[in-house]
Amino acid sequence: MFNQFKIKALTIVLVVVALWIISVVAVLQMLGKLPEGSTVVDRLTEKQRVVDEESVVIDVVERVSPSVVSIAVENRQIFDPFGSSQGSQESGIGTGFVVSKDGLILTNKHVVSNSGEKYIAILKGADGSEKKYEVKKVNLDPFNDLALVRIDASDLTPMELGDSDHLKVGQKVIAIGNALGRFQNTVTTGVVSGLGRGVSPVDPTTGIAERLDDLVQTDAAINPGNSGGPLVNTGGQVIAINSAVASAENIGFAIKINIAKQLIDDFQKSGGKISRPQLGVRYTHVSRDVAILNEVPEGEYVREVVKGSGANSAGVKVGDIITQLDEQKLTEENSLVQIIRGKKVGETIKIRVWRDGKTIDMTALLGEAVTE
Repeated sequence: MFNQFKIKALTIVLVVVALWIISVVAVLQMLGKLPEGSTVVDRLTEKQRVVDEESVVIDVVERVSPSVVSIAVENRQIFDPFGSSQGSQESGIGTGFVVSKDGLILTNKHVVSNSGEKYIAILKGADGSEKKYEVKKVNLDPFNDLALVRIDASDLTPMELGDSDHLKVGQKVIAIGNALGRFQNTVTTGVVSGLGRGVSPVDPTTGIAERLDDLVQTDAAINPGNSGGPLVNTGGQVIAINSAVASAENIGFAIKINIAKQLIDDFQKSGGKISRPQLGVRYTHVSRDVAILNEVPEGEYVREVVKGSGANSAGVKVGDIITQLDEQKLTEENSLVQIIRGKKVGETIKIRVWRDGKTIDMTALLGEAVTE
């Protein structure tokens, strides 16, 4: 009985103390001496959320960085102001990432498109060590701004490739690359800010704009040297390949990884070859608005005709505007490369061009694009 009385008394005391604490807190809040409890909880929750996000980014970067490759070109220097000796130096131009343990690396086509250059792949280990490999072979994809390069290696760690068909606007992403050619991975974060975008970046080596479609738009900063680097999700999976920067601030574009996955699969099944049909022209798209202003039809303005190609044999000339392929009108949404992509090497294709105010029909045989 005495023990029951002690328990009841203790319970009453605890209740009184709790009520007193609640009363004191309420009075202090009324007097402005203590912030609202919900504010304290919110601040703690927000702080924890920020810490968790930072931890995720740090973990992903540490995990995937050893598979990110700096692409450099070896420049020969003839003139030496301090002597007559000939020297050489490496200049960083882009980024790539490992897609197979036996030395296959994915990057942008525009990073390694100059056949006269000697390219170097530089990998840094988790311990800070650096390994340099000479690029032995370059395979270019003429349909996309993609390239597969080969180095002599057998123990590389490939990056995990995600699924770009299920991306969502607002999804958090991380861009990793050799920004500004420093041979050291830099990291920027952002979100997927748009899907299904199309741009026409200008190739600085030729001055010709090439159309890229169905791109991922991101506000993660993509700087010079980031080209060809991975855009990864918070799980460390590559969901796109950084490719182009818009003139507007905080807008970058990346090629969906599923396009690259198909390229890699075709390449490996063919024994190390990219086989793509080619008409044999380089062009700039004449949009509907530009066509109206200049009183010409919408289509692909031919800037160059490849010697010996199907277009060359058919009679296509520089300055022509190709308006139709196989009776399909060429527009921004239905481009020349999209139609050619659905064809095979050796197929014939009908071409309609506009030349000096006249419409000319011709037929061309699709050849095989040079991918090395």
